[in-house]
Amino acid sequence: MNRSISLAVSASASLVLAVALTGCGQEGGSPSAGGKEKKKDGKPVVCLIMKSLGNEFFQTMQQGAEEHAKKLGTLELKASGIQNETDIDGQVAAINRCITDQADAIVLAPADSRALVSPLGRAAKAGIKLVNIDVKLDDGALKAAQLDVPFVGPDNAEGSRLSGEVLAKKLGKGGKVVILEGNPGAANAQQRKAGFEKAAKDGGLTVVDSKTAHWETDEAYTVLTNLLTAHPDIQGVMSSNDSMSLGAVKAIGAANKKGKVAVASFDNIDAIKPYLKDGQVVATVDQFAAKQAADGIDVALKTIDGGKAEAWVKTDVKVVTGADAG
Repeated sequence: MNRSISLAVSASASLVLAVALTGCGQEGGSPSAGGKEKKKDGKPVVCLIMKSLGNEFFQTMQQGAEEHAKKLGTLELKASGIQNETDIDGQVAAINRCITDQADAIVLAPADSRALVSPLGRAAKAGIKLVNIDVKLDDGALKAAQLDVPFVGPDNAEGSRLSGEVLAKKLGKGGKVVILEGNPGAANAQQRKAGFEKAAKDGGLTVVDSKTAHWETDEAYTVLTNLLTAHPDIQGVMSSNDSMSLGAVKAIGAANKKGKVAVASFDNIDAIKPYLKDGQVVATVDQFAAKQAADGIDVALKTIDGGKAEAWVKTDVKVVTGADAG
């Protein structure tokens, strides 16, 4: 009699436990194999991973993304940046956090066009949608990883060509210039260098040297100081972003060459505008950081809903001169 009661109680307890476990799975406890945990509020989670938030460009991007997400009200945005423009490990860690948090999409402005492909592959295997903004991921690396990632961003080569064209017209044929390059591992650095080189060729300028300053202001100051010493007849600097241009302007001033060396730039951050107004910087390029992030988020939401994005969603570029800076 006691044995029968014991068996009945055991069977009843097993049934209750099975029902409880099933209920937990339905209500968002442990996710089932191959699936994501259902969000309690129904909103998809989108991770925005940017480069250095010490760069005003990415501060503007983050602000624009947050405002866009708030306006839509249909997603949870998790925005993050890295310590400096070459902190690839920081971006890898951010991608891993998004995988752990079971995000629905990652929108990435990569610090390196090849090194971030492998961790993105892990995210894709976890079912996370991927969108690439700002800096194009390397096509060869994507193909090797069997990843198809839409790119939302500008034509960097055309933008820098237009900026360099303004400098070429100012200096005239025979003008001597140097190029300050961005991070060599980033596609936009290579593209902007190519655009500057085309502007120099078309305008009859002579590029006497080209060095990287990894997008950083302090490094650009040091690099250009050395270049001005090595090439005292430099008349122009083609700088691949405004952060480096700030260092270039400082180096030009320290060498007592203000008014003798002009700068063409890229990004149109607020900090560059005084130098546009006084003519030390003859042109920069607005690539609309806030809208670029917003467009990337929109593409992410589209793919989360099962839609297919274009391979390249081209965003705008606009040359800005002193007249525009007002």
